[in-house]
Amino acid sequence: MKKLFRIKGNESMLGGVFAGLAEYLEIDVTLLRVLAVGAFFTPIPIVFLYIIMWAVFPKKPQTFATLAQ
Repeated sequence: MKKLFRIKGNESMLGGVFAGLAEYLEIDVTLLRVLAVGAFFTPIPIVFLYIIMWAVFPKKPQTFATLAQ
């Protein structure tokens, strides 16, 4: 079973939310970031959703394999 994590590392820009979400959904992180920029101009405040996801998603534990990359 896949778990949803925030991924702080080379691919993350701020809190690692979109990097973790992209890994979970198996899509490119750039696509999620472009969609987020587009959603910024919608009535739903994407900034608040991002902060909520950042607070709720657990941080992905680092293993030796991820540290060696």
